[in-house]
Amino acid sequence: MEKKGITRFPKPVFHRIPNFVGAEKAAQKLRELPEYEAAQIVFCAPDSPQRPVREMILQDGKTLVMATPRLKHGFLVVAPQTTAGKERFASTIKGAFKFGTETTTFPKPGLIVTGSVAVDKDGNRLGKGCGYGDREVKMITERFGKVPVVTTIHDVQLVEYAPSMPHDEKVDIIVTPTKIIRTKHNKR
Repeated sequence: MEKKGITRFPKPVFHRIPNFVGAEKAAQKLRELPEYEAAQIVFCAPDSPQRPVREMILQDGKTLVMATPRLKHGFLVVAPQTTAGKERFASTIKGAFKFGTETTTFPKPGLIVTGSVAVDKDGNRLGKGCGYGDREVKMITERFGKVPVVTTIHDVQLVEYAPSMPHDEKVDIIVTPTKIIRTKHNKR
């Protein structure tokens, strides 16, 4: 991604979910999902390429639930009423801490949006290797049951095969700046 010139700050992209050119377009494409439209509460990972998604959630009058980095402070719940006109700042980690409420419990989200290093059409997802994305999804689904899991990525992050282990969480829907893919996992 760096060689192709499609990464953004923060760089280098190693050991992180890569921020990419087109993240805003992927967020707008996510808006086309009926699952997104129906959700009043959306969980979204704190990764850089999902910042436009978090901003959109707040602009659309939805409640944002976000994990704190490395889950050190649990979760943040950001109500859209508190961020009017400041959604861009509120969608950053610093802004979410300012406008959100730290908590270990939150209402059931209608959608989970996570970041990925790479993902395949079977729904196998590679994260940065620390397991936080899997833990976040698992914590939500164990508490609330099945919630659709979406990842927003650049088109080049869609790969033929992403290795997975039995404990890895799968994604149901892949959204890129140019397309929406319902994974084979989602169709089972």
